[in-house]
Amino acid sequence: MPSPALIVLEDGASFRGEAIAGSGTIGGEAVFNTSMTGYQEIATDPSYCGQLVVYTFPMNGNYGADPERDESGKAHARAIIAREITNYRYNRASCATWLDWLAEHGVLAVGGVDTRALTRHLREKGALRAVVSTETTDVKHLCKAAQGLPRMSGLDLAKVVTCEASFEAPAPDGTPAPDLHVVAYDYGIKRSMLRYLAERGFRVTVVPAQTSAREVLKLAPDGVFLSNGPGDPAAVGYAVKAVERLLGKVPIFGICLGHQLLAQALGLTTYKLKFGHRGANHPVKDLRTGVIEITTQNHGFAVRDDAVAGAEITHVNLNDGTVEGVAAPHRFAFSVQYHPESTPGPHDSLYLFGRFRDEIARFRQGGA
Repeated sequence: MPSPALIVLEDGASFRGEAIAGSGTIGGEAVFNTSMTGYQEIATDPSYCGQLVVYTFPMNGNYGADPERDESGKAHARAIIAREITNYRYNRASCATWLDWLAEHGVLAVGGVDTRALTRHLREKGALRAVVSTETTDVKHLCKAAQGLPRMSGLDLAKVVTCEASFEAPAPDGTPAPDLHVVAYDYGIKRSMLRYLAERGFRVTVVPAQTSAREVLKLAPDGVFLSNGPGDPAAVGYAVKAVERLLGKVPIFGICLGHQLLAQALGLTTYKLKFGHRGANHPVKDLRTGVIEITTQNHGFAVRDDAVAGAEITHVNLNDGTVEGVAAPHRFAFSVQYHPESTPGPHDSLYLFGRFRDEIARFRQGGA
């Protein structure tokens, strides 16, 4: 039987629900995601390390779960919070129910929550530290515990989620024989990113977040990929230093945290958003073509829109005008804040993996 659960934010606001899976007291930064699907991919995305995820779509779990949808080897969201969590498996591609999956992965799942009210509170106040508990109903105690949690600003979580050693990413069945070699920095890389790189003909060597530029260049890559990941990009100074030393020596493509690190290497700065962008429905405009893409997003920090020599702002978010893409054409580097791999989500931006190949070809031709 479900047990009562209490969610308390650092400002003292509290919301009640019931624990459908798991138990105990867990803390982290409370954020919300507006996607209608993809609950399993969200829970296994390393970019949610240290966070409690509120799903705004009212029903969660209605098409079951399957290992093929995992974006990493484990759940990274510390807890999931939803209005209704179902235990259905009404999908031919699902081999387990969502609740079975949550229990197997040790995730605290709280249902019966007024997620509309909770989301509105987070939109007004911003992403807040929070504690979810099935062990106590003492709001003051849990509020104090939430206030004692580390803030996301200043946290280097890339080193928490990165791989321990370099490895060759396996190519999925049916992918073309690779003709180019890419080194991918693992700041919290998603499996779908590796899959799309393989589908574009790349052999991928994944390296830990703290790998130096010298070590990367020894691998003789045709290009370098900077992955997504959690935490504050300003706290990952070692990664920025490595990117600075790679610029101009090899083509670079960055996504999400990788975009923020490239931007810093180019002289731009980053800052924390009030409540972040998380969902599969964000409109982004490519300033060079005028094309508007509907994108999947998951980030709590953004690049500041400053004028820096050698750095070009290429994409903007049409909801709030924030920077969504940068490029340094003369140094063969570009990046986007959103997630072109979008699993699940709109496929408007998959062309960017092909653009990476084009940039490598341009580099080989001397920049012509």
